[in-house]
Amino acid sequence: MSDATREPHEGSVPSGDKLPEHGPDPVRSAFDRVIVKAARGAAWLVFLAMAISVYEVFMRYGFDSPTSWVHETVVMLVAVSFCLGGPAALASNRHIRVKVLYDSVGPRFRLWLDRFNDLVTFGFCLGMSYAGYVMFWGASHNPLGEWQLERSGTSWNPPFPALVKGMILLALAIMCIQSLIHLVQSIKGKPAPQPHDEGAA
Repeated sequence: MSDATREPHEGSVPSGDKLPEHGPDPVRSAFDRVIVKAARGAAWLVFLAMAISVYEVFMRYGFDSPTSWVHETVVMLVAVSFCLGGPAALASNRHIRVKVLYDSVGPRFRLWLDRFNDLVTFGFCLGMSYAGYVMFWGASHNPLGEWQLERSGTSWNPPFPALVKGMILLALAIMCIQSLIHLVQSIKGKPAPQPHDEGAA
């Protein structure tokens, strides 16, 4: 069989064709760039949660000595990583959206859609930030208004509920700043960059 008619091996790339090489998703501001870099570091929280879960299994079934802190710590780490996922998705324009209308119009109308979307996003984040503040205040102060962190109520009794609610407030405040920057940019006529692939759209 000649080289011209030989079937390519499974998984091989035909000659002349190149796999697409994509860099990081474009961001809309320097603030978004910082958020994306910080999110990459925060992603290790999930790995840490997995590692201490393995430790718990090893101690429980290998030495019959279960821990009192692993379960609550894992829940806290995963919750914090979920909180930080919101700003990271907004920074790289990876939030879930329906683009049927957006893709069917021209650049000028897309810019107006960006402005409308950024305005709604800012209003939503502003309202949610206020709700997050009220929630965190209740978790960090007693009825007399004194500083007292809400605790889990277990035998270990860590202040993780207050910590997670504080992270929710922080994530919403960050998204509020991001959406305000995006709104100013779209008003100035700067379109929103699109992710490299359309799978997340």
